[in-house]
Amino acid sequence: QVQLVESGGGLVQAGGSLRLSCAASGRPFNNYAVGWFRQAPGKEREFVAAVSRSGITYYADSVKGRFIISRDNAKNTVNLQSSSLRPEDTAVYYCAARYVGYSGTIYTGDDDYNNWGQGTQVTVSS
Repeated sequence: QVQLVESGGGLVQAGGSLRLSCAASGRPFNNYAVGWFRQAPGKEREFVAAVSRSGITYYADSVKGRFIISRDNAKNTVNLQSSSLRPEDTAVYYCAARYVGYSGTIYTGDDDYNNWGQGTQVTVSS
């Protein structure tokens, strides 16, 4: 198992930016696919972005062009750079990881992941 810790959340005005980080420990991170999900109050958890072990990325339509997911395997981190934030981006953001060995598959379902962080709150004011 790998342990995940998110950081970088906070309060930001609409149009602003935040950089979320997911730090992994316990096992080498380079054999894991990683995803970011978010859950707003009263809503189901939803997919935001994912990155394969090789760095291929995929985004939800709602964040495409505004968010960028990237990974630094040497530092065991995956980052989510968010810009042009909107009030509807307000949510708890979770990092998730799945061991994939040498597979290049990207996973977008929360059922696909079995390692989760505790979440970090992002609040966007209008």
